[in-house]
Amino acid sequence: MPENEFVTLPKTKRGERTFSRLIESAEQVFYEKGYHGSGIKDITDQAGVGLGTFYLYFKDKKGIYTYLLSQYSHIIRMAIARRIQAAGEIDRKEEERLGLLAFLELVQKKPHFYHIIWESLYIDRSLFIQYYATFGKLYSRQIRKAQKDGHMSDGDADVMAFMLMGIANFVGLRYAMFDQLADLEHVATEAIRILDEGMFNKKEESDS
Repeated sequence: MPENEFVTLPKTKRGERTFSRLIESAEQVFYEKGYHGSGIKDITDQAGVGLGTFYLYFKDKKGIYTYLLSQYSHIIRMAIARRIQAAGEIDRKEEERLGLLAFLELVQKKPHFYHIIWESLYIDRSLFIQYYATFGKLYSRQIRKAQKDGHMSDGDADVMAFMLMGIANFVGLRYAMFDQLADLEHVATEAIRILDEGMFNKKEESDS
């Protein structure tokens, strides 16, 4: 995330370590106490630094929270990109399957992502909208390219992007957050199979 009015990025290795401790502490504190139940002192105490150190990097509590949101978006997109790139030459359907699998595996390990991201709706609605709008914009751009290249069917790319994002989010809730022992490979494969074959395209039984 680039430096902005809320965040001043560290310029030294020591500063980077302190910055990382603050981020990790904020993540834990927000997850355990919620944004409104947390204070800056909770974060600095958890990080083992003074209050003044916090203000070297962040304007206020909302600044560090906003930074966390931007990092989650980046982490999710990078996890998906790495999984797809590692697979080599694959078609778009397999890219979607691997992308979904990567997301499920990530949120299974980091269920606090859901808590912190969705709490933004009650902290600042514009943050919640911006988080998903940005994600959707990047996703729909990829879909339009796949459509142009003949790898996906025609349709409203924005609707398709948010539909796929919705599937990932709620399938993730059920099989990565509620059920820590779910077979995520099966879940991802089944979700893409249903999308590929269609939910309302029931095959007629052949006469015997």
